[in-house]
Amino acid sequence: MDLRRAAKALAWLLLALIAYSTLSPIGMRPHVGTWVHVERFGAYGLMGLLFATAFPRRITLVLAMVLGAAVGLELLQMLSADRHARLEDLAVKMAGATCGVGAVWFSGRWWRLRGRQSKPKFKPSRVESSA
Repeated sequence: MDLRRAAKALAWLLLALIAYSTLSPIGMRPHVGTWVHVERFGAYGLMGLLFATAFPRRITLVLAMVLGAAVGLELLQMLSADRHARLEDLAVKMAGATCGVGAVWFSGRWWRLRGRQSKPKFKPSRVESSA
């Protein structure tokens, strides 16, 4: 299994886990043990990173999808009696998702630029190479 295929499977599983923990009753929500904002930022950051790794040529679409998932899941919390949608929570989730997607985008640019720098920009002529 290659990296993109594994990232794709893990990204969809993480989205399902995030949807479950966002929409389930508050008592059933899993806790890592840290601050709630750190959990949210990390979960959405990892999801953005995994989706961007799975679909590296569709970064804009991935960013729109991950941000849309954050907005949609936050709004769906209003349908539950014991959950609530907060703008502060949404901002943390969107920041995490943007950082995850941005990390993949920046690392991809860095690798491409690094690859170009290692290659010579011109071929030396026979006269220069024989001297």
